[in-house]
Amino acid sequence: MLPLSIGDGNLAETADTVVSTPEIFRYWLQGGRVDVGFLGAAQIDRFANINTTVIGDYKKPHTRLPGAGGAPEIASCAGEVVLVLKQSARAFVKKLDFVTSVGHLDGGDARKRLNLPGKGPVAVVTDLCLMEPDPVTRELTTTQIHPGVSTEQIIKATEWGIRFASELKETAAPTETELETLRDLERRSKQAHGSSTAG
Repeated sequence: MLPLSIGDGNLAETADTVVSTPEIFRYWLQGGRVDVGFLGAAQIDRFANINTTVIGDYKKPHTRLPGAGGAPEIASCAGEVVLVLKQSARAFVKKLDFVTSVGHLDGGDARKRLNLPGKGPVAVVTDLCLMEPDPVTRELTTTQIHPGVSTEQIIKATEWGIRFASELKETAAPTETELETLRDLERRSKQAHGSSTAG
């Protein structure tokens, strides 16, 4: 089932072990024992830095967001990071209102200069495409477009001048097994948590 939050008891039902938050961060994450971290965000910039803190001025924000949680540590220390978010010009911005978690900072070898142990974001998965950082500049580049999506849609949904790979691929359609798994997950989650309907 999809958890309601990181504190949802469903997460422990099939876990090999349940450990305290300090152990997760000190022993597992900072100790280099987490291979891949997955993060979402309210805003992302061209170098995959993310904001989950505020929209607008920090002292008088338009919106106060949930905050960092463990995202800064995951972004810094996990072997690789995959970011997942819906693509829109409101989210894919030229400049973040607040940097909550570092991606590739200002590009190039910025992470290396700071001695951050993890590789940082290796992919950004959106509802339109897949982006990967350029090997040299670390700027996000669209490498795959989902079926039925146009480059114009991606350009419109990105505030900066998004780049496209010279060999742009179409994302492979999900297999029947993958679709069945996702539908079953959605069904069981609705059954466990109830489905809310706005009236």
